[in-house]
Amino acid sequence: MKKSLKIAGISIGSLVLLAFGIQGFLLRGTPGQPLSPQNYQDKIEYSSVPTLLIPGWGGSTVTYNKMIKYYQQKNIAQKVLMIWVAPNRRIWTEGDFHGQKNALIQVLFAWNYNGTYHMQKINVVAHSYGGTEFIHAYMGSKYLQDHMRLNKVVFLGVPVEESLSDQLKYRYHLVNKSTDKNFHQLFLEMKNWQLNYPVEIYNLMGSEEGSKTTDGVVPHIQSEMLKSLIKAHPSIRYHQKVYPKTTHFQLHHRTKILNNIANILWGRN
Repeated sequence: MKKSLKIAGISIGSLVLLAFGIQGFLLRGTPGQPLSPQNYQDKIEYSSVPTLLIPGWGGSTVTYNKMIKYYQQKNIAQKVLMIWVAPNRRIWTEGDFHGQKNALIQVLFAWNYNGTYHMQKINVVAHSYGGTEFIHAYMGSKYLQDHMRLNKVVFLGVPVEESLSDQLKYRYHLVNKSTDKNFHQLFLEMKNWQLNYPVEIYNLMGSEEGSKTTDGVVPHIQSEMLKSLIKAHPSIRYHQKVYPKTTHFQLHHRTKILNNIANILWGRN
């Protein structure tokens, strides 16, 4: 009996250590690599406007790992700050933002704004529910709207409305068909948003192979309802693109899409 208990104890202990090891691996963050000014690319504009990278539901280091490494390898952008947000809303950081060029700020678990970094204007790249959480947090906070101006927002398979069938094609009147209470709250908040500067929003979606209405996780209609939310703001420039044969996960992994996002954020016109 004692031997069996000892074996069971060792097994449980090993599983606990393994779980902590996996958790640590998933939350480690992607290493930063400073840009080399001597290797700046002519086609890239190097700006002091930082970019928040927000993962979706259950997101981890894996979400933007390839994107960050690709941009650093190509000398396009650099990760300068890591922000972790615990379920109890405790926040801790690693690194610093002080106006570095094409700075990437990697966020894990939830979106967060820390005023000590003085990000008066930001870009945002958000995947899946990370984008949903971001837009609700921003539209629900007058303080954020007053103190942090959006510049370019890139949504990757982000559902803003979750009650409509994937068989529907976008029409503005679907606002009245929606039974999503969160969407209706967001609709009113955006309508009352005192926006007095230009913003560009890019709504990028995927279509899994054999489908024209979903990326396999988020139906297009639930992302396209974003057009209804911004209708009241002529100063918002809206762009929409669907990538064929692209799954929900591949939206932040395909090299073609990474290059398109880089061009959106930092490309010279």
